[in-house]
Amino acid sequence: MELDQRKKQILYAVIKTYLETGEPVGSRTLSKYEDLHLSPATIRNEMADLEELGYLMQPHTSAGRIPSDKGYRFYVDQMLADEKKEVEDMKGLLIEKADKVEKLLKQVANSLAVNTNYATMVSAPKIKGTKIKFIQLSKMEQNRILAVIVADGNIIKNQIIEAKDPIDDEVIFKLNMLLNTSLNGLSVDEINLAMISKLKEQAGEYSDIVSDIIDTVSEVIKPDDDLEIYTSGAKNIFKYPELTDKESVIGLITAFEEKKQLTEIVNETMLNDEISSRGIQVYIGDEAPTDTMKDCSVVTATYEIGEGMKGTIGIIGPKRMDYDKVVKTLKSITGQLDSLYKKKE
Repeated sequence: MELDQRKKQILYAVIKTYLETGEPVGSRTLSKYEDLHLSPATIRNEMADLEELGYLMQPHTSAGRIPSDKGYRFYVDQMLADEKKEVEDMKGLLIEKADKVEKLLKQVANSLAVNTNYATMVSAPKIKGTKIKFIQLSKMEQNRILAVIVADGNIIKNQIIEAKDPIDDEVIFKLNMLLNTSLNGLSVDEINLAMISKLKEQAGEYSDIVSDIIDTVSEVIKPDDDLEIYTSGAKNIFKYPELTDKESVIGLITAFEEKKQLTEIVNETMLNDEISSRGIQVYIGDEAPTDTMKDCSVVTATYEIGEGMKGTIGIIGPKRMDYDKVVKTLKSITGQLDSLYKKKE
């Protein structure tokens, strides 16, 4: 017999209360729960039904009820199912959010190119000092586990882990508790060898699984070296005669196509911002982080779209660029990005 919503609520309330107090739970105690909105008589009848169905037991005739093994099993299975659904829902939202961020940054690059008549670049946000929000393990098959790691900025990583032996739900539940209790809120720098050794010791025969999860965690929260950079307006370079000699054009177009040298600009900007919070940074000629732009001026700024998630916006043009307009434009767009995502958070 499938339990209706009321019976589920009462069963959950009995189990939670019993876990907290260790004492049999009576109907009068549960009637004080505001979220139940039920009289003691109604609760008493429902508890009697749950006992008849095998979910509750009455240790003494005059005492309240305690969960049976069947009750605990229902509670754990339902809890795992609810958590799995929550993770799946979050994955969908995060994929949607990531897609929106990519589209937004491409639009920013295009808009800046049109507005300034220069070449533009916008880097995807890099993760700095990212910490673990939570870890969710779910059993896929007898010997396969799906590990979902969520970090600051709602960065998510899925990893399928192969176990040597079949794993039951109780083990999954205990591993979830162990990992989340130990690792939530930590950055990769805070997860040291001593901590990993202790976790593996606590996991016992499942220490290999813990090792695999730690490896996955480090992949999620370490800085990303493969940086995505969106560009626009490279053809604007041809509007400025001083940039159209063969060597300059080839170097600039190559930089925009291969993007390796644009990554150098991003790294330089992020480093300077981290050291001195310089805000808008202007590189003129030989000051540029890359040789291909020695005949150009490069103006950059950092933006932030979530805690620890920063990116770079850059405008590349001739040394005679309209600095006043470029600086004001960058201040405006970074301010809009910052406020947009702070409101959403």
